[in-house]
Amino acid sequence: MSDLRETLKKDSVGPIVRRFFINTLFDSTFMLLGIIVGSAFAANAGLRIIVVTMLTTSVALGISTGVSVYEAESLEQEKKIDDLEKALFTDLQDTSIQKTAKNTIILATIINFATPLLSFTVTVIPFIFAAFGLLSIEVAAWVSVTLALSTLFGAGVYMGRIGKTNPYKKGARMVIFGILAFIIGYLLDWLI
Repeated sequence: MSDLRETLKKDSVGPIVRRFFINTLFDSTFMLLGIIVGSAFAANAGLRIIVVTMLTTSVALGISTGVSVYEAESLEQEKKIDDLEKALFTDLQDTSIQKTAKNTIILATIINFATPLLSFTVTVIPFIFAAFGLLSIEVAAWVSVTLALSTLFGAGVYMGRIGKTNPYKKGARMVIFGILAFIIGYLLDWLI
């Protein structure tokens, strides 16, 4: 575990993990918005179906992104090491370079598997309150949408700070895209 923490501190690893985290955070949050619109705002919405759909889809997305990132990053890291071995005329097996590459793959995979579950955890909270009778399903859905949009705003602010641009403008832009996705989903749900 300390190897992974040390790898995360390396300048070459941070951008990789950050990029995967942000991409998967957006994907999972938008996906959850779609599920909320498609199930929670539907007539006769069932709480169990909403939560199970959110959870199973988040797990499926976590597995999908985890596996795809593992495969893609394995390919990229192997190619990078092969190119270095050719340039240096040496075998990099069991070196810190090879260990960093392996740990980068593991970190990126873990982050991509866990991120949809993080999004799920945030957006499911109002439905837990609904399960205890503290909120109606419709109110829980609106609160969940607000939490999803807040997640997008927070990710946008983070991206703005990292990119040294106006973080609140970036956050607002992400919220606008989230609202747009919500409106499109809501209209589709209404039309069908």
